[in-house]
Amino acid sequence: MPVLTRHLRTPVVAVLTLLFAMLAQASVEVEPLSSKELQARYQILIEEMRCPKCQNQNLAGSDSMVASDLRREIRRLLEDGFSDQEINDYMVARYGDFVLYRPPLQRNTLALWLAPGVFAALGLLTLVVIVVRSRNGRGNRQGSEIEELSAEEQQRLARLLGDSAQEQEK
Repeated sequence: MPVLTRHLRTPVVAVLTLLFAMLAQASVEVEPLSSKELQARYQILIEEMRCPKCQNQNLAGSDSMVASDLRREIRRLLEDGFSDQEINDYMVARYGDFVLYRPPLQRNTLALWLAPGVFAALGLLTLVVIVVRSRNGRGNRQGSEIEELSAEEQQRLARLLGDSAQEQEK
């Protein structure tokens, strides 16, 4: 038993070291804003903006250096008296519409807004066509077009079936 404990000690220590290192790197906002109103606006802004590096994570949840810099910049702009719209415009001017989780409806973002509805409509249309065809009996089933056998083919089939029936009797 002591040998097993000695062998497990190293991996356990390694895993714990990694966990503590990850916790130490997590971002902690230590600079409070001057008022509770600014703090509330700050929280909304960092939750609605996307980290340019992390791509699918908002600024509030990202630990990257870029996200940290953007949070610091938003904090500075709020303290300087910028409105939420001015901050959004500033960020879009620097990082493009990608920085917003809900980009505005424009010509270059039209596909983002329309694609889900188009795909849902196509899927629904496909489902309706499949259901209607199956109810009408016109579905693409294998063997749905059965042809009658000629007299010669029927005789050959009977011979084959007769031969196999005789072999099974043996």
